[in-house]
Amino acid sequence: MGQLFTRLLLATEHTEFDTGAETVAMDLAQRCQLPLATIVPLVSNSEYEALAPQIAARAEQEAAVKIAQLRAQADAVGVAINLHLRRGEEPFREIVEEARTQASDLIIIRRRGKRGFLAHLLVGEMVTKVVAHAPCHVLIVPRQARMWSQRVLAAAEPTARGRQVVATAVAVAAQCGLPLHLVSVISAEGVRPQADAFITDMVNQARLGGVVAQGKVRAGKPFTEILDSAATSQSDLIVMGSRSDRRIGRALVGGVAQKVMGLSEHPVLVLHFQ
Repeated sequence: MGQLFTRLLLATEHTEFDTGAETVAMDLAQRCQLPLATIVPLVSNSEYEALAPQIAARAEQEAAVKIAQLRAQADAVGVAINLHLRRGEEPFREIVEEARTQASDLIIIRRRGKRGFLAHLLVGEMVTKVVAHAPCHVLIVPRQARMWSQRVLAAAEPTARGRQVVATAVAVAAQCGLPLHLVSVISAEGVRPQADAFITDMVNQARLGGVVAQGKVRAGKPFTEILDSAATSQSDLIVMGSRSDRRIGRALVGGVAQKVMGLSEHPVLVLHFQ
C-alpha cells in the first residue's frame, strides 16, 4: 500500500476472533516495510485486583504468553513489532488512547469477539466504541478475512466528505494496483442526476490517477446496495465514511456503516476526517 498509512496500530486480544486482523496487519506492515505498533488491552482495576489477586495474576500471565506469541508471529514474517500491554476498565478506551499516543493513522481491529449475551450484535460492543471514538481511520477485519487482492469498492455520497472517501479509495487502489468500483446509493429518483454527475466525475478523477475505475448509482437501502455492489463487483475491500455529531462532542458510527461492518465478509475501512 505504499505510504498511504505510515503509523499502523493493531488492537488485538490474540484470540481466535483476532486472526483476520492480525494477519492483515502483519501483511500490511510487511508490504509497506513499516513497524507495527500493537496493543493488547487487559481489563483491570484496583478493586478487581484487590478482591481476586490470583485471577488478576493469571490474566497477566496469559497476556505475557500472548505477547510472546505475537512477537514470534511478527519475527516469522520479518515485521518489527512494538507491543504494549495496557490495563484499564474499558478496553476500547485503552485502544483509543494508545492510538492517540502513537499518533496512529490506522487502527486494525477484529469485527467481534466471543458470543455471549451481546451475540445479537453485528459488531462487537468494544469494536463499535473503538470505531466511534477513534482519532484516525479504522480497518475492521472479519475473522476469516485476508488482505484484499481483487478490487476496492468506495461507497460515497455526492458531498465534500464523499469526495474525500473516494480520494482515499483511489489512493488505496492505486498503491495496491487494483481496480476501483464506486457506488452511490440514492433514496429518491429526484436526486439521481446529481448522483450520476458525481459518479462520472469521480470515475474520471480515478482514471486520471491511473486507476481502472467504474461506478454506478443504485436506489434502495444503502447497506444492502453497498454489500450487493461489493459482491457483484468482486470487491474484497470496502471503503466508506463515518459521521460525527460535534454538537455533543462525540463520534457516531451510523446505521449504514454499522450494518456494512457487521455483514461484510471482507475488511471494511471506515474513514474519519477532521
